[in-house]
Amino acid sequence: MLTKEVLAKAQELLNLGEDKREVAEALNVKYDTLRKAVSSGRLSAPHKQSNPLASDKSTRTVQDANAEMGTACTRPVERMAAAFGLLKGGAPTRFESCRDVSFGGVLCALPALISNGLFSHVDECFETLKGYYTTLQVLLLVAYMALCRIKTNEQLQYHSPGEIGKLMGLDRVPEVRCLRNKLAKLSEDDAPEIWSGLLSRDWMEKSPELAGVLYVDGHVRVYHGSKTDLPKRFVSRERLCLRGTTDYWVNDALGQPFFVVNRPVDQGMLEALRTDIVPRLLKDVPGQPSDEELEKDPLLYRFVIIFDREGYSPVFFKQMWEDHRIACITYHKFPKGTWPEQWFTETEVSMPNGEQLAMDLAEMGSWIGDKKNGLWVREVRKLGKGGHQTSLISTAKKDLFLFDAAKIFSRWSQENFFAYMEKHYAIDLLSEYGTEGFPEKQRVVNPAWRELDRLRRSIKSKLTNRSARYAALDLHPELEDKKVAKWQRQKADLVEEIQHLEHQLGELKEQLMGTPKHIDWHDLKQDDKFERLKPSRKHLTDTIKMIAYRAETAMVNTVREKLSRKDDARSLIRDLCNSEADILPEIESDVSTVQIHAMSNPRSNRAIAYLLEHLNKTAFKYPATNIRLHYKIATAPSPND
Repeated sequence: MLTKEVLAKAQELLNLGEDKREVAEALNVKYDTLRKAVSSGRLSAPHKQSNPLASDKSTRTVQDANAEMGTACTRPVERMAAAFGLLKGGAPTRFESCRDVSFGGVLCALPALISNGLFSHVDECFETLKGYYTTLQVLLLVAYMALCRIKTNEQLQYHSPGEIGKLMGLDRVPEVRCLRNKLAKLSEDDAPEIWSGLLSRDWMEKSPELAGVLYVDGHVRVYHGSKTDLPKRFVSRERLCLRGTTDYWVNDALGQPFFVVNRPVDQGMLEALRTDIVPRLLKDVPGQPSDEELEKDPLLYRFVIIFDREGYSPVFFKQMWEDHRIACITYHKFPKGTWPEQWFTETEVSMPNGEQLAMDLAEMGSWIGDKKNGLWVREVRKLGKGGHQTSLISTAKKDLFLFDAAKIFSRWSQENFFAYMEKHYAIDLLSEYGTEGFPEKQRVVNPAWRELDRLRRSIKSKLTNRSARYAALDLHPELEDKKVAKWQRQKADLVEEIQHLEHQLGELKEQLMGTPKHIDWHDLKQDDKFERLKPSRKHLTDTIKMIAYRAETAMVNTVREKLSRKDDARSLIRDLCNSEADILPEIESDVSTVQIHAMSNPRSNRAIAYLLEHLNKTAFKYPATNIRLHYKIATAPSPND
């Protein structure tokens, strides 16, 4: 039986455009009962038809092309007011009734973007933009571009500005030059770095269980431009030494990023950890034990950092533990011998993403390093199918070896993050074309030392080759008398050459000892000096891309609950963001309905409908307005409707 309260709630949902079946499921009543209530007049369901006021894409194309002030500039009064400085607070958000809006599905990501901090700390970090477009609109546009795979500002010109503007309640989005200027203004005075730091702290406090285990890895952004001669570094994915700059990313066990540190002059992961990453983590990681707790429990640690073999250093492990009580986990760079296979036991390991894996594991204590700077660590080995043993070491002695195995073998999540961000979010592309000097003292490799070291390695290689040839001559068979003289001359020539190379090598070693390996950048010769790529705008766009990736991940985790093939979740969310949608605002009720076009198959429709149901429960309001967004997916009408 339908009570007055149920009837009132049902009428409210019907007025929002909900299908009768959806209303019946939401209120836990039979569909026939609700249908009879509509038939008897106790409830009124709006007649389902196309909104006659909603414009189609063809109509909007003609209107945008005929706009007098430029393509899609259909708000001339507000634009004139902005030009004369009379428009306070930027262009207002006004949604129009539109059908088949390109990229309309990206509106489903808006609650997740806001939840992950897109508009957090904006007022305290950025100056208020003047003119037609506000700070919130510019940040939202860049986030939409990331989710819709519009990878650069320049690519924006190949998409209809009016269509994307409809997603933001505007007549159009800014052109490329205007967007560059807005981003440059927001990037002044280290604002992106400050904003990124505050967001990173918020993300850690929001997920303290994930912030206790940090994954650190370097990623080289190759630079092929001619603005500056950046130092070369080895790019593992290319297997080449190329010019570029190194970014050190800090992620959680699920691959979600916390922050990134850019180092145009890279002296290795250990130096980056000591100077940039660890001091920041000591301030930002939540839930760290107090000094009293650390003193009481000698095995307790603040948090764990995990990295690959590049960071292997017993001295560093010991320093982190003794100075800060930070535990380190990495692969063993110099494992000793092979452990007997009977030591290994098949063990169920719970991975951070919830997956259960069976591994053959063994554990024992190991001493690494020399007597003075070495330390005892826990060594855990995994036995592979071919008998190969993968060794990892850990200074987190308080935990079980299952913890070490689960964490170190989850490093693939960070590797997948790099590959995914390169392909879909273009984190390697430049955001601006320009260079600048180093604002503070910067230690760089001395070019004179580098040249001497190159010569030393070249001569050492030649010496090794000549020594091997000399040794081969001593292994000759019995020679005829006429060949002995030639053989003796060859040996004499090699001895002379070897002595000459040894003399050269000794001189080079003395010169290297008297030449500093690193010098200050300002002490370089003018021809050797290089500048760094401008970092601010890149840092701003990278931060927004991190927010977009986190928002995408949040939606992925939701739709996975309805998918039997979990790996399809990301591709489904990408399809959603690129799908068309109808935007149908109701001015009187301050509700704007976003009707997503159906996906390619019923399975995907069910998963997206499940996501939209979650979004509707939040009663999300569009930022800086009272407009509540209501989401639904377009489906075929029921025969009884």
